[in-house]
Amino acid sequence: MREKIDFTGVEQTMLATLYLRAWESRSKDSILRDHVAAGVVDRIDYDFGKLMLRGGAGNRFMLALRSKQLDDWTADFLRRHPDSVVLHLGCGLDSRAFRLGLPVGVRWFDVDLPDVIDLRRKLYPELDGYRTIGSSVTETRWLDEIPTEYPVLVIAEGLLMYLTENENKRLLQQLTDRFSGGELLFDGFAPWVVRLTQRMSKRLARKGYPSYWTAIRDRREIERWNPRFRYLEDVPFASLYAKIPVRVYRVTYRLMNMIPASRDFYRMFRFGF
Repeated sequence: MREKIDFTGVEQTMLATLYLRAWESRSKDSILRDHVAAGVVDRIDYDFGKLMLRGGAGNRFMLALRSKQLDDWTADFLRRHPDSVVLHLGCGLDSRAFRLGLPVGVRWFDVDLPDVIDLRRKLYPELDGYRTIGSSVTETRWLDEIPTEYPVLVIAEGLLMYLTENENKRLLQQLTDRFSGGELLFDGFAPWVVRLTQRMSKRLARKGYPSYWTAIRDRREIERWNPRFRYLEDVPFASLYAKIPVRVYRVTYRLMNMIPASRDFYRMFRFGF
């Protein structure tokens, strides 16, 4: 039986990203190979076509490159910390825990709004060491369910830009207050992109998309928000152009990578704490 859903706003973005991951993964030269996402799309009764803004075909590669980079960093952390906790904040319908496979000893928590988690529980199987928590990440009570005696990896993919700067600061403070150490993985846009989405807010709203609220001005931004964090590395998504199997998009992203403004407009970040 297919699940009929009707999300709007921030929650709707998870449907777009799920669809793009599934679309990209159906290619024989897939970057992400997220076949779990492709199977989940087939189980949802929804008109995914209405989510696609102009440029959607190329966006599937941007999303795949982002997810693959965060997957690689996640796998690296789990290799170094086989007994650890993973917090995937604002997880949406992402299948990262399933496409990576959980090592024995890892405790993985997918956190998102209650109605999102209700849908996840219908679409994804239960795994040993895997749990879902239905809560806004800006609340604090859900953290009481997380063990604190292990290294923690916090994944905030497609999340921080939708929160205000003060909300981000409070969230990061709560994490460093509770956990003794770990890493934070996230993605972020340059200020001009955030300003552009706010100017385009009415057009985006007609498609059901929200604007962004928080920009990452430079690679040290998080350290200024919270001195416990230390910058490890960042990767502009366009710098990964060589992985794109379709020549026209590979060339386009290569050209973007040659221009600082277009190379640095969107990056993936890795911080320790």
